[in-house]
Amino acid sequence: MKTTIDYTICFFSPWHCGSGTSAGADVDELVVKDKNGMPYIPGKTLKGLIREAVDNYLLFSGEADKMSTLVDLLFGKIMSADAKPVSGCAYFGNATLPEAEYTTIVCNKAQRYMYEKITTTAIDCDGIAKDHSLRSMEVVVPCTLHACITDVPEEYVDVIVGSFGLLKRLGQKRNRGLGRCEFRNEEL
Repeated sequence: MKTTIDYTICFFSPWHCGSGTSAGADVDELVVKDKNGMPYIPGKTLKGLIREAVDNYLLFSGEADKMSTLVDLLFGKIMSADAKPVSGCAYFGNATLPEAEYTTIVCNKAQRYMYEKITTTAIDCDGIAKDHSLRSMEVVVPCTLHACITDVPEEYVDVIVGSFGLLKRLGQKRNRGLGRCEFRNEEL
């Protein structure tokens, strides 16, 4: 029997999930946005993050012998260099704002209030800014996003939900204080 895991990601600090684009001279790194200019976290990003957390959860819980089989089943694997990758059974959806909040922000054209700009520069040993080192990054203000994982075999739900406790930061510049978060299972 397969089931769905509904969960939220509650951010406690600004976060950046990059789009790979820039805004020219204004911002060096932009956040990934949907067609309405609203931030989200791609399911592909969440899949990789949760895959690593599941690996660590199994390792720390003394169940490393289950790691390869379970991870390959849920997340998929690459058989060999010349073979096609095998898809996992679980599907990871995008993390988005709850529908009511999303609609309110878009209808009021308030998307710009979802973002801030952080500017940094490199400092040399004399305490002076290095030439050409000024960088700016767009970040999303702390918020709560909703996502789901579908087609999860029931016997593996506890492992995935248990791994959520290992996820404490998400996105770029995590070691600089960005992306502090908590993953919460909605059913608990």
